[in-house]
Amino acid sequence: MAEKALVEAIRDAMDDEMGRDEDVFIVGEDVGQRGGVFRATEGLFEKYGGMRVVDSPLAELSIVGVGIGAALYGMKPICEIQFADFIYPAFNQIVSEASKMLYRSDGAWPVPMVIRAPYGGGIGGGLYHSQSIEGFFTHVPGLKVVVPSTPYDAKGLLISAIRDPNPVMYLEPKKGYRLIRGEVPEGEYIVPIGPANITKSGEDLTIFAYGMMHFYALKAAENLEKEGISVEVVDLRTLVPVDKDTILKSVKKTGKALVVHEDNLTGGYGGEIAAIIAEHAFTYLDAPVRRLAGPDVPAVPFSHPMQEWFMVNEDKIMNAARELANY
Repeated sequence: MAEKALVEAIRDAMDDEMGRDEDVFIVGEDVGQRGGVFRATEGLFEKYGGMRVVDSPLAELSIVGVGIGAALYGMKPICEIQFADFIYPAFNQIVSEASKMLYRSDGAWPVPMVIRAPYGGGIGGGLYHSQSIEGFFTHVPGLKVVVPSTPYDAKGLLISAIRDPNPVMYLEPKKGYRLIRGEVPEGEYIVPIGPANITKSGEDLTIFAYGMMHFYALKAAENLEKEGISVEVVDLRTLVPVDKDTILKSVKKTGKALVVHEDNLTGGYGGEIAAIIAEHAFTYLDAPVRRLAGPDVPAVPFSHPMQEWFMVNEDKIMNAARELANY
C-alpha cells in the first residue's frame, strides 16, 4: 500500500491496464508529451508511445467518434475530455451512438470504451471549466456513470470501467485531484461498478453524496459527531446503475436523508435519489428528504467570493444536517 493522490491513482489504473492489455489506448487533447492539463497521463506517452497515447485535435466529437469506431473493432479506448464542460460537441456520439449500439444491434456490437472527464468547480475555473454534467448522462440507458471519491476507488473503478464491455462515463472531481489522498494497493484490483459504499456508520440521519461532495460530507459527519449528531455517510460511487438496496437500507435505519451534489438543484441527480427514497421508503421517514446542491444559476462564477457562494462545502453540509437532525 502507498499513499497516493486521486490523480495518481487514476494514472496507475491506466498504466496497469495498458501494460496488461495491448488493446487499451488513450486518445485526447494534450494527453501525449504534455501528460494532460492535469497530468493524469504524465509519463504514459514515453512508456507506450504515440500510437497508444494519441494527441487529438481540439474536436471532442472526433475523440469520442474515434473511440466508438475503435471499440467496435475490438479495442478498448480511453477517451479523455479535457474538461467536462467541453463534452457537449460529443453529446450525439455518446447518447445516440455509443450508448445505443448494443441495443440497436441486438447484442452483436458491444462498445467497450471509457470516457474520462474532470468535472466540478472550486478551482477558479469560471463558467467554462467548472460544470457538473452528470445529470445529463444519467438519463441515458446503455451508459454507465461512475464518480470516484477516493484514490482506492478511483483506481479500482477505472480498471473495472476499462474492462467493461460497454461504454462508461468516468467523471473525476478535479478539485480533489491532489487534495484527496489515501492508501492504494500496488498492482491489480477492481472495485465493481454498481455497489455504493457506507463510509461512516451513523444513527440519526444519512448523507448521500459522491465525488468531491463525499469528501466534504465525511468531514462534516465527523465534526457533527462531536456535537452529538450521529451521521451515516453513503458514497454512491456509481450513479448508473444506482445501488438502491444500500440507499434504502441506510435510510430505513436512520429515518432521515440528506442528498448532496454540486450540480444545480433543479434537475440534478439528487432528485433521483430523493425519488427512490420517497417511492420505496416513505413510511420509514421521520422527516422530508432534504437536498443540498448548487443554486439555479447558469454556471459557477469566476469571482472567488461568488464561487464560494455557489459551491457546496463542509459548513453548508453541517448546517443542513443540523436542521434535518432537529426536524
